[in-house]
Amino acid sequence: MRVLALAVTGALLAGVAVAYTVGAARRAEPADPVSAFGLDHGQLYFRSTGAGSGQIARLPATGRTAVSPATAREPGQRTTGGPRCDRFYAAARTGLCLQRRPGIPPRSYAVVLDEHLREKRRIGLTGIPNRARVSASGRMLSWTMFATGDSYATTSFSTRTSILDTRTGYLIKNMEGVPLTLDGRRYHAPDVNYWGVTFARDDNTFYATVSTAGKTYLVKGDLRTWRARTLRENVECPSLSPDNTRLAFKKRVRDGARDPWRLYVLDLRTFKEHPLAETRSVDDQAAWLDDATLAYALPGKETGSSDIWTVPADGHGSAARRIPDASSPARLP
Repeated sequence: MRVLALAVTGALLAGVAVAYTVGAARRAEPADPVSAFGLDHGQLYFRSTGAGSGQIARLPATGRTAVSPATAREPGQRTTGGPRCDRFYAAARTGLCLQRRPGIPPRSYAVVLDEHLREKRRIGLTGIPNRARVSASGRMLSWTMFATGDSYATTSFSTRTSILDTRTGYLIKNMEGVPLTLDGRRYHAPDVNYWGVTFARDDNTFYATVSTAGKTYLVKGDLRTWRARTLRENVECPSLSPDNTRLAFKKRVRDGARDPWRLYVLDLRTFKEHPLAETRSVDDQAAWLDDATLAYALPGKETGSSDIWTVPADGHGSAARRIPDASSPARLP
């Protein structure tokens, strides 16, 4: 019994020593790199589409191009962290990550992230993640899912767009219930689809695309009064400039599914529009890096990859590839 007691005591003391040593080592270790990776000013965030596909990364934002092209081409210069996302956007202290996870059936989620890119809320969704936006204050979030189909280039698709107020927690699961005024008259139709929401600085006004009867429209909406009205035809995926005076959008310039769109900017004061120097078809909701520069994704060289390109918003200059193997750009000024 004495021998047994001594053995047990020795084992307990050894366990305490090991636990103390491990605890001390952990305290001496640097913070978890994922939790240390957060939303900081002066950074350009994006999804990596190459190695580590889908994980959020960032680069320092510098000058009008928002990131040094030489730095962007160095994969080792990227800081990576946070969750893996199929679509991503961030503003202020809030991130939005849309995920699609394999399974039978596959599952999709909208994940609200805090300033450290840690999960605050998870919302189960159906469909394929497509568009994500966060208002400048970080309060209002919106996302679009393909309910059926996976491309805007054809008519055989249906979308479901949601809005979340992170301050109150109120969730609008489907915007199709927004009373719509088209050409001055209240409009009802079973084929109404909303997508590509962008918020004004007041966190109440929003712009979005509505499609119905084979046409697309730019709509302006009011969350408090819960109304929307059409402003202009042939506008898709609007994106409001930081100064809230212009909208970037993709415009259908040819019929069919082959290269149907071109990027334009609409002046909301004069309602005059102009094409941008990017002449290729862009199927993305362009993001404003500042009041003079737009960023968007185009397919990359490898299957399933994409690159982030930038172009001046005034219609002059030329498009330039800024970040290879990347998508979902979002700059925090």
